[in-house]
Amino acid sequence: MKTAKNGTHFVTLANGYHLWTQTRGNGPIQLMTLHGGPGGTNEVFENFGERLAPYGVTATRYDQLGSWYSDQPDWTDPAIREQFLTIDYYVNEVEEVRQKLGLDHFFLLGQSWGGVLAIEYALRYGEHLRGLILSSMIDNLDEYIVNINAIRESMFTPDQVAYMKQIEADHAFTDAKYQALVAELGEHYLHHQSDPQPRHLISVMGTPVYNYFQGDNEFVMVGALKDWDRRADIHNITVPTYLTFGGHETMPLTAARRMAATIPNATLHITPDAGHGQMLDNPDDYFKHLGEWLSTQQ
Repeated sequence: MKTAKNGTHFVTLANGYHLWTQTRGNGPIQLMTLHGGPGGTNEVFENFGERLAPYGVTATRYDQLGSWYSDQPDWTDPAIREQFLTIDYYVNEVEEVRQKLGLDHFFLLGQSWGGVLAIEYALRYGEHLRGLILSSMIDNLDEYIVNINAIRESMFTPDQVAYMKQIEADHAFTDAKYQALVAELGEHYLHHQSDPQPRHLISVMGTPVYNYFQGDNEFVMVGALKDWDRRADIHNITVPTYLTFGGHETMPLTAARRMAATIPNATLHITPDAGHGQMLDNPDDYFKHLGEWLSTQQ
């Protein structure tokens, strides 16, 4: 069966699992995107092909293993968790998807958790990159945890913060009042504008993947990512690098500015009136500046 080069495909990995991919556009600039989560989906990149077409970009997106549109391993199996729930696995998955799709000398964009993978990929497989884009992701988790908890302290009353911390100590994360407070913070900082995020009738979150790497939520980092820190290594990223953060962001902008000064060939852009999901909150600004940067790298 013949399929169009640009379209929707499932790629079969060497491990036998299948990943959903989609490529849109016909421009000479090849861009591949990595979604957040961990365990999120590709849908924040749905319109990248259309929005970046004027800049000559062909955009590819895919769902990582365990995310909604790709295969779901049996995460209750300890051997499967040990084999696949590692940063190494997901970085090597990026490389295998690149090979399966025939990409080289391409741009890699990582959003949030995808930025962790993008940094790791640039350090390990940088010879295949034309450039790197980090969208709302810094180079360590310590500064993020300090920042998001500082946001909580400033946003809620002392009684509300104490209540949330008690719920976290009790691991009672399904508590309705707690969930409402977490959702309120998300509406201000994850999605700063009114209801821009994709909505579903059922949950499409890869919760087992999120819980393993992150923990129970954004405030209590107890998962495998808790000690991730590449501050000592990012100066080794030599490809042109574009750092983009929301002006009303969960990631600390002080860390973003430090990264811009540390990575040898880096450009920093702050998207105004945007939270963690910049491409949804202020798409006109986000795509204009990203597209212009991409088009100047050729």
